[in-house]
Amino acid sequence: MFWRRKETPPVTQQHAHSLITTLYVMASMVEARDPYTGGHLWRVSQYSRLVAQRLGLTEADVARISLGGFLHDLGKVGVPDEILRKPGRLTDEEYAVIKTHPEVGLRVLAGHPLLGLVAAAVGAHHETPDGSGYPQGLGRDSVPLDARIVGVCDAFDAMTSHRPYRKGMPLEKALSIIEENRGIQFDQAAADTLITMGRSGELNPIMGHTDDGIPLHECPMCGPTIVIRRDQHAGDLSCCRSCGNEVEVVLEDGGRLGVVPTGKLAPLAAVAPDADNQLIVALVDAVIVHLQLPETL
Repeated sequence: MFWRRKETPPVTQQHAHSLITTLYVMASMVEARDPYTGGHLWRVSQYSRLVAQRLGLTEADVARISLGGFLHDLGKVGVPDEILRKPGRLTDEEYAVIKTHPEVGLRVLAGHPLLGLVAAAVGAHHETPDGSGYPQGLGRDSVPLDARIVGVCDAFDAMTSHRPYRKGMPLEKALSIIEENRGIQFDQAAADTLITMGRSGELNPIMGHTDDGIPLHECPMCGPTIVIRRDQHAGDLSCCRSCGNEVEVVLEDGGRLGVVPTGKLAPLAAVAPDADNQLIVALVDAVIVHLQLPETL
C-alpha cells in the first residue's frame, strides 16, 4: 500500500502565537528557578531590541533578536540548583557546568518549529570576536549577528545587576568595561551602540526594572529579587522565592510600588516557580506581527 504524502498546512496566526508563547513560558520557568536574576530575560530582550533598532535592522530582524534575547538562557534548565543558586563565587568545575547552557538550550529546542529563529542567540551568545568564547570558540565574523547583540546586552545586564556575592556595578563602570573590550569580548558595532545609548540615558527605563515602569525589588530579609507583576496592586501579597518570607505590595512616594515584609512565611504554592502570563502575552503580541515566520510549521 502506498501512502499519499500529507500536505503541511500553512502556518496560522493562532498556531504561531501558541508556539511563541510556549517559548516565552519555558524561558520564564527556567529564570524563576534563580531568585537573583528576576527580570534578567526581560531586560536583555529590551536592550537587544533597542540596540538592533539603533543599528538600522529591519522590523523582522529586531523582533527576532528581541525574542532571542528573552530565550538566550533557556539551557540553564540543565544547571543544578546548587550551582545556579550558589551564594558565592563558582569553582572552575561549577563554571564548566554553567558553560554547557548554550548547547543544552539548543538541545531543548531541537525539533521545535521555531528553532531557526532563535538558534543563533541561544547557542552563540557567549561567543566572542577574539575566539575565546564558548561553546565553539567562534571568531569575529563567524559569530551570528543575533548573538553579537544579545551577548553584549547579556553582559551589560549581568554587570549592572546584583548577585549573591556582589552588588551591581554603576552604569558608567559597566559601560567603561564594555568600551575597553570592544572587538575583543564584545562586537564593536553592538558595543558602541549600547555605550552611546547608556550614556544618553536611553537605557534607564530598563535598568533595574522587570517590566515597563515596574522597578525590581530586593527581599528585605535575605537580598534576592522580588518581582512585582503588572497585574499586582497595593495590598496584594508576594514573596521571596529564596527565603520564603511573605511581603505586601505597597504604594510608595511618587506612586511607585514597593514591598514590605508581613512577618509571615508565604504558602508553598506562592514560592513555587511560575510564569508571568500577562507579561508574556504583551511580549508575544509585540513580536509576532513583525517576525518572519516559516511558511509551514
